[in-house]
Amino acid sequence: MLGAIDAMPEQCRQAWAAAQGFELPWDPSAEGPERIVILGMGGSAIAGDYFRALLALESAVPVFNVRGYDLPPLVNEPTLVIASSFSGETEEVLSAFEQALAKPARKLVLTTGGQLLATARANGVPAFTFAYRGEPRAAIGWGLMPLLAVAEQLRLTQGVERDVEEAVSVLAGLRDEWAGEVPSSRNSAKRLALRLHERLPVVYGAGPLIEAARRWKTQLNESAKVWAFCEEMPEAQHNAIVALSLPKATAAAATAVFLRSATLDHQRVRLRYEFGEHLLDGAGVPHETAWATGESALAQMLSLTMLGIT
Repeated sequence: MLGAIDAMPEQCRQAWAAAQGFELPWDPSAEGPERIVILGMGGSAIAGDYFRALLALESAVPVFNVRGYDLPPLVNEPTLVIASSFSGETEEVLSAFEQALAKPARKLVLTTGGQLLATARANGVPAFTFAYRGEPRAAIGWGLMPLLAVAEQLRLTQGVERDVEEAVSVLAGLRDEWAGEVPSSRNSAKRLALRLHERLPVVYGAGPLIEAARRWKTQLNESAKVWAFCEEMPEAQHNAIVALSLPKATAAAATAVFLRSATLDHQRVRLRYEFGEHLLDGAGVPHETAWATGESALAQMLSLTMLGIT
């Protein structure tokens, strides 16, 4: 996993370059989709979450992520269905994709192979394929970059290449700061990991960083093998806020982590984070803050992603 983390900048660059060479078989002047539905589970679904958050910043086309066996009724002709499965054997994705084949919607597949690729080829569905040796959860670049490239081809977004270049540069710099050989005294990732050791992490995010918080939660589950939770701001201050100190055993074992952005966080959310820190102090719950790095939303989300898996 450490090797996969070190290679994350190169993975993103390589995946973007490969995705740039993948041309959709549809007329680029044709009317674009009215909605996008992404079928995926686990790491593939996380890439869809990131894509949804990023596209929402500049496009009116909504993205729906399906984590289950059934295709939603909203899928019709103006819909683009993207089935994403690292292995190509994810049973939920295969089930929903089989249902999509009976719909007039455009379809696309992202995978390394397996039954999903075989089904796509048998039905004339275009497929973006890639090879990656490692855990599916470590292949965020291969999951996300093709989605961004597709959106650019469909003219739903622009300037993606600039954002990708910035993100790769940011990740390369952070890799040097958080490298395994850098001691804790100069390594903020190690210090944060030590403060979370044998604790119950509760990760908070707002706006696009909600998806980064969700990513932290799943990475802590899968890689660190610990129970973890994520909370969405400002929603958390309308419900979770009243339970910070109860039950006492849970409050004593938990540590909150706020994923923050100097530019993406709404000004009222900034005040809510400050208020949250005050309440956590009163409840005796330790808390940490991790700040995003970079200018673009893509760079900021991936910078926090790298910290979460480091």
